Amino acid sequence: MHNNLIILAGGMSSRMKKPSTIKNINKEKINEANSRSKSLIGVGKENRPLMDYLLYNAKKAGYKNIYIVINKNGNLFKTFYGTKSANNEFKGLNISFPIQKIPDFREKPFGTADAVYQAIEQFPKLKKESFTVCNSDNLYSIKVLELLRNSESVNSLISYDRKSLEFSLEKIYSFAIMNLDKQNYLKDIIEKPTKEEAENYQDKDGKIRVSMNIFKLDGPIIFEYLKNCPIHPKRNEKELPTVVLNCIKDHPKSFLTIPVSEHVPDLTAKDDISIVKKYIDENYPTNLAW
Repeated sequence: MHNNLIILAGGMSSRMKKPSTIKNINKEKINEANSRSKSLIGVGKENRPLMDYLLYNAKKAGYKNIYIVINKNGNLFKTFYGTKSANNEFKGLNISFPIQKIPDFREKPFGTADAVYQAIEQFPKLKKESFTVCNSDNLYSIKVLELLRNSESVNSLISYDRKSLEFSLEKIYSFAIMNLDKQNYLKDIIEKPTKEEAENYQDKDGKIRVSMNIFKLDGPIIFEYLKNCPIHPKRNEKELPTVVLNCIKDHPKSFLTIPVSEHVPDLTAKDDISIVKKYIDENYPTNLAW
């Protein structure tokens, strides 16, 4: 059991800034989508941002120390959740803001593995502790966050039943899938599988499993893999799945997957705003019981 959650919010939100195909998005939301980090777009009651609901779920799951990784332009996060770089009190949570610095030779951040590495470098106690890592633009459930916090495996990740995800088929079929052994330990991640290939990687329950980028990681084990993560040859970024696979090569059965069948609301593009807002309206009270 651990109390640390790293939320990755340092990206440039480039897909969110593309034009929407939906015509009924109001100008306020368009302006927010074009100027804010995705997780700060107002989708909740009283126009509160998506991040509120992720933090609410994290608190209900028992997390106490929250590290929101931002980039150099992320000051709006501090307007919502505390002006200090570290140890802000927000609704009973202790919130800190590691900054993902962008190298001089790049225009964009160096990827998710780099974000976690920089967070640990800025908050070195994480080198000695376990922590959960997740995206800022996915609304992970209390259940999922609890499963990772309470996992007895040194490293873990959630394996979602692909059929439970309520996205377009085009989007679902673009997800990488997992190759698991009979004990649900991760063996490999297969990117861009064909429909036929995906059928060959069903788990012991006959489910095709995908990751939605939420992991439990052990600082003492994972730090060197984060530090030495190679650059993905196509996407030119240092990515967490690369870290996971490199760790598995050296330590087989080091990542237990936890099977879950539920949807994960996702705020990737402008078209998602009304979908996520409807989900929050239907599943959360007007006043969150923090």
